[in-house]
Amino acid sequence: MNVKSLKMSLEEIIEDTRDFLSEEFEVDRNLILPGSSLKDTLDLDSLDYVDLVVLIEENLNIKITGEDFREIVTFGDFYNVVQKKLGL
Repeated sequence: MNVKSLKMSLEEIIEDTRDFLSEEFEVDRNLILPGSSLKDTLDLDSLDYVDLVVLIEENLNIKITGEDFREIVTFGDFYNVVQKKLGL
């Protein structure tokens, strides 16, 4: 697989993620940017994190743990974790 197809895969993941997060958390998808705070943008409380984990597992077929969330502040951080989990 070449670098361009890997990049496209990540771009598709980002677009899909923006779609399902904006729908589930009723937020404008244009606010879901790499530098934006995941918690603040989605207005997450502790119970919302459980919903978020379920959504990620269902939509991206990866497991996200509490440990993973320790390094996630922005959507960019989230995408980096997804990349690692998917081996991109």
